[in-house]
Amino acid sequence: MSAAGEAGDVAYSLAQEQDFQQVLNICSSDAFDGLDYMAAAFHRWLQEPGRLVSIARIKNRVVALESALLVDGGQTVVFQGLRVAPDLRGRGIAGALQKHVTDYIRCHYPQVSAVRLSRGAKPSPQTLDKYRLVAKEAILSLCCEAADLSLFVAELRSRISPSQHDPAVTLTQQQAETLILTDYVVSNLLPGKTIINDWEPLKPLEANLEVLRRRGLMWIADRAFEPTVVSLCTPPYAVPYRHDALHFNINIFGRSLASVCAVFLAQLEALLPSLHGYLIFYTYVDPVVWPGLRQICQNNSNVLFFKDYWEELVLEKDL
Repeated sequence: MSAAGEAGDVAYSLAQEQDFQQVLNICSSDAFDGLDYMAAAFHRWLQEPGRLVSIARIKNRVVALESALLVDGGQTVVFQGLRVAPDLRGRGIAGALQKHVTDYIRCHYPQVSAVRLSRGAKPSPQTLDKYRLVAKEAILSLCCEAADLSLFVAELRSRISPSQHDPAVTLTQQQAETLILTDYVVSNLLPGKTIINDWEPLKPLEANLEVLRRRGLMWIADRAFEPTVVSLCTPPYAVPYRHDALHFNINIFGRSLASVCAVFLAQLEALLPSLHGYLIFYTYVDPVVWPGLRQICQNNSNVLFFKDYWEELVLEKDL
């Protein structure tokens, strides 16, 4: 299918493996502060059940990409990964591709009733007119050489008194799946009753457990039964920030600062043996606990704050 646009005739298709280099060509190395995940995600996305990766071409050149993941048992589509070639931005290509993907979903997946997406910048009034705000997380971002992380972990350990809480508990996959769907966790811990993993918002439904299983997450809570905090962490992946840079994301659900700090420390301890190179890691928390966590993270171990306070917003609208 093709459409006429300001930049000329645009042809749409589902992405294939051979499009990889052209897709990377439209990703700016400084996009997302040097943390663009496309190189790490593209091949996995093409193989993932329930995911469509659509591209727009002009004269055989890939000029845009958008991914759509079916979740919530096929009731919702999550838009991710929008990219447009830098020299063609502002010409309506993104909007045209999004319209194409939306029309494709309406035609081929008529059971989909809602669209969800995450944004790291304050949405425009026009966007907020179209979408409902589902959830919000504050982001604490840190960076360091991997060799310095063990010193940082030791500093944190000295500040977080074990007498104030029981040791954090690493959950098995089965424990995590059972816990994350309990009424207690859904009602008391999840932001907007939403499981958020690395900018991917999912309703706490059994149908979404398979999506979470694919992510290879580390689940840690402050206790196994009726926890005050539950956390998940992505495996580290390479990003363009530096030739040896790794990025990972920790989502922590709950408002108890002491427990948030304890599971944050436990997630870092679990990762330590596998880390190398330069690390940039984001921790997503309730905005209420962000100031306290930031204060705890002040250190003498060469671990720096990558960015100041910012937020991830989960937005939703009817399809």
